[in-house]
Amino acid sequence: MFNYKITIQYDGSRYSGWQKQGNTGNTIQKKFEDILYKLAGYEVEIHGSGRTDAGVHANGQVANFKLREDYGTDVLIEYINKYLPDDINVLSIERVDEKFHARLYASKKRYIYRIDNGQKQNVFTRKYTFHCPEKLDIDAMRKAADIYVGEHDFKAFCDNKHMKKSTVRTVYKVNIVQDENELIICYEGNGFLYHMVRLMTGALIDVGLHKMSCSELCDILENKDRGRLNNLAPAQGLILDEVWY
Repeated sequence: MFNYKITIQYDGSRYSGWQKQGNTGNTIQKKFEDILYKLAGYEVEIHGSGRTDAGVHANGQVANFKLREDYGTDVLIEYINKYLPDDINVLSIERVDEKFHARLYASKKRYIYRIDNGQKQNVFTRKYTFHCPEKLDIDAMRKAADIYVGEHDFKAFCDNKHMKKSTVRTVYKVNIVQDENELIICYEGNGFLYHMVRLMTGALIDVGLHKMSCSELCDILENKDRGRLNNLAPAQGLILDEVWY
């Protein structure tokens, strides 16, 4: 079998997330598997580095799939991009060791969350930002962001109620950059749980609106209290930016 690693960007606005689902064919994974079936003539499963939610975007999603034949990377990228819709694009393809798995081998990921903090939403970025017209206390948000850094049990920031594996993750950094009316929050860590980045962002927004204090956020994290988090930041502001191996 020939194993291929691909890097993908997509606008997730009109899709039901990455992972294929029985009740819809409108997922990124299904789009790829349909094209690979057309190419190979047999079922091909593609594994993503992470299962982005409905409406979430990617600038550097990584995935891998295996084929019985060696088509060559130039032929593959041309064929796949020919049949993909305009809002999905393969940036690169490379042959990798047969053992490589896009999710299991990932060592670090970067997510970016964008907030439009202007009174009136920018019409050209509305599909890729969350509009929060209320004034945000950026200094308080930066202090709160430091709480996330390090190794913690992020059970409070996970919406998978049936999670059997460890919810301990290491967050390497959380940076908040203000660019005029836009806030860009950059998260880097060794892995992220279901809804983790959106819940972390929602809590930071609550701190910025003085609906939550830094000490309350610390307490929620330490006591793994999901019930006290009331703000799941909307999907459209989130981008999976890069994955390292």
